[in-house]
Amino acid sequence: MASATVDTIIMKDRHFFYETSGEPFFIKGVDYQPGGSAKVKAGQDPLSDINKCARDIYLFQQLGINTIRVYSVDPKVNHDECMSLLAAAGIYLVLDVNSPLEHQHLNNEEPWTTYTPMYLEHIFKVIDQFSSYPNTMAFLAGNEVIFDEKSAAASPNYVKAVVRDMKAYITNHVARVIPVGYSNADDLKFRTSLAHYLECGDEGFIDFFGVNSYQWCGDNTFKGSGYDKLVEDYSDYSLPVFFTEFGCNLVMPRQWQEIDAIYSEDMTGVFSGGLVYEFTQGANEYGLVELDNKLENLETLPDFTALVKAYAKTPKEVKIPASAKTVARPRQCPAEDDKIFDHITANLTLPTTLGQKYIDKGVSGVTRGKLVEPKVLATKYQIKVDGKVVSDPKVKIVNKLDNDPLPSGGHGINTGGGVGDGEPSGEMTSRGNGAATKSTNSDDKEGSAAVTAVSRGAVVAGSLAAVAISFGVFL
Repeated sequence: MASATVDTIIMKDRHFFYETSGEPFFIKGVDYQPGGSAKVKAGQDPLSDINKCARDIYLFQQLGINTIRVYSVDPKVNHDECMSLLAAAGIYLVLDVNSPLEHQHLNNEEPWTTYTPMYLEHIFKVIDQFSSYPNTMAFLAGNEVIFDEKSAAASPNYVKAVVRDMKAYITNHVARVIPVGYSNADDLKFRTSLAHYLECGDEGFIDFFGVNSYQWCGDNTFKGSGYDKLVEDYSDYSLPVFFTEFGCNLVMPRQWQEIDAIYSEDMTGVFSGGLVYEFTQGANEYGLVELDNKLENLETLPDFTALVKAYAKTPKEVKIPASAKTVARPRQCPAEDDKIFDHITANLTLPTTLGQKYIDKGVSGVTRGKLVEPKVLATKYQIKVDGKVVSDPKVKIVNKLDNDPLPSGGHGINTGGGVGDGEPSGEMTSRGNGAATKSTNSDDKEGSAAVTAVSRGAVVAGSLAAVAISFGVFL
């Protein structure tokens, strides 16, 4: 067993870093929700069954990844075994706090109908349970909530309000700073406008921006795929950016040529890696592995084998190029009608939080997670790789699980939730207990337009026409 403990990932300026070593951390991972949104139900989730976790973590290690993204969890079930095995295997978690279940997501056309105390209680319970695992890297406040004209008109300030509430809860109840971000549908109409809206202001600003992009298809190039334009569009963005989903499947089997670009200096000054969509096969045929009808035994698909080879060719230590620049986060927002916010309603008045009692006192009915010594290293289920049964699918332990537990209470720093000490800052560079430090960059980007501060206030619904009920995309 290695001597190293699990090194927490922190954010500084436009990139992620290992807290102890100070080396850059580039995400190399997969999106992971076996069964998809259709299989989400109370009492179980992808991180609740240790034999299924051991089965898949073994394959994560064959892929050579360091991060997974999970879209939905139930905070009422125990996740200690799976999260501990992930930690021991050297794998971090990016976790969505929503789910498709009732009272656990925003209606993206009428968000005021679902932004409720019960919804926020669910989010806070997810945060409460998973924040104590040192390999919980980040939380996602939403996935593709804004993706068309109606949602772009109704939802932006509610997404920002959810981010604000999450940050306030973390400040008061979690003893380390955990970044909060958003995963965006890469529609050209909203690519930069929503990114800039969520980046700015003194409350409810995100810490990183996730991009769901499927534009590199088949045999292509950095320029031919439009990746050069993608990098250009975020070249002046102040926060870390990474692919929360990628992997076009219009040409099968997938060749994964984009991985060479993602971890090259063409992109690493702006992008911090990415997550392949997706681990398990579904109706849309993006899977790397296929499960049987009971979701127990599995077999790898050709895309898995190709991805192993593609990830193996990436640099062992991905570097931030010397040419990478630091951009100051805009602490004030441009005016709501500024062209930078084209195609979205950039309402700078956020709904008054409906979760104040939880932000003040915490939530009950949830057990905080803790690391435990892994007892199951090899799954009881069958794994076939390239058609052959794996005889000993044992997870390799690379980290000791002797991290000190987080103390009770919050870290106390105002990171954009409107609570805590100090000025809001998106660039948190060390762990909590009031020890987080702030960037000394100037407050605003150069050339910022006329500004209006984001502030709490009454819900401003506007004169929206009646709309049909619709929910944000989860998978």
